[in-house]
Amino acid sequence: MLSWIRRARPGAAALALALAVAVVPATAARAEHAPTAPDSGPRADAGATAATGGWNDDDCTPAAERPRPVVLVHGTLGNSTTNWIGLAPYLADRGWCVFSLDYGKLPGVAVFHGLGPIEDSSAELAVYVDRVLETTGAPEVDIVGHSQGGMMPRHYLKHHDGAADKVNALVGLSPSTNGSTVLGLTKLFDLFPGARDVLEGLTPALEQQIAGSPFLAELNADGYTVPEVEYTVIATRYDEVVTPYGSQFIDEPGVRNVLLQDLCPVSLSEHLAIALVDRVAWHEVANALDPANAKPSTCWSVFD
Repeated sequence: MLSWIRRARPGAAALALALAVAVVPATAARAEHAPTAPDSGPRADAGATAATGGWNDDDCTPAAERPRPVVLVHGTLGNSTTNWIGLAPYLADRGWCVFSLDYGKLPGVAVFHGLGPIEDSSAELAVYVDRVLETTGAPEVDIVGHSQGGMMPRHYLKHHDGAADKVNALVGLSPSTNGSTVLGLTKLFDLFPGARDVLEGLTPALEQQIAGSPFLAELNADGYTVPEVEYTVIATRYDEVVTPYGSQFIDEPGVRNVLLQDLCPVSLSEHLAIALVDRVAWHEVANALDPANAKPSTCWSVFD
């Protein structure tokens, strides 16, 4: 295993925390009490409640037209707040009960999560999904994940008894379906200021996401999907992290593979932007969550 954490660098960790806080000025209040670990469960946040939806609000009751809560699963180096400062309020404002978790924490590493062994993260997701179902009283959830968060739930679905009965749909934004190149994965450090100051080398989850890794070989060996779960993959041509971008798609019956530039040819969104700011991608996520009322996603969807 490669070395992944340097000797104490408290100043750098503080800088990383400050940078993360800086990118959530207006919407951080909506996730102020977001769960920081699976064992904490989703917590109430009165400020998060919209007309019928909410973000990490225990009092959010799924409406008849939005019967399934949405679980958001962040990517490598992300966390439950910064990864979803745009999409979580977008979905909550449209009536969904939205929950987001932190997973894959490493000792001594603040802010940057999704770094631990993916099998352990899968187990954390299993606990979190159960608690969301218990909290909301819903029979199923929908999962939306970014990067590793679009791939790791497939491990949960395949390796945890009864998981497929608890999940209606999995929507992946730039998921690391088949992993990526080492060069692509290391570019993540360029996208997260401060990460290089607290980490060095590849963490367990990064190693497992290298194309051809034993983890991915085992995960994908007997197929990518499980019955009764709806799968959607949304990728961008300009993804510089999960490369080549076509490796994100799942070539199995019933899977919807969507290229963002087919919806909006002028979109320049890359690996982070597709989840953080791209309202065309968010519109297509909403379509995947509610296909019966889907409307075509176009460049004009930025105004929806």
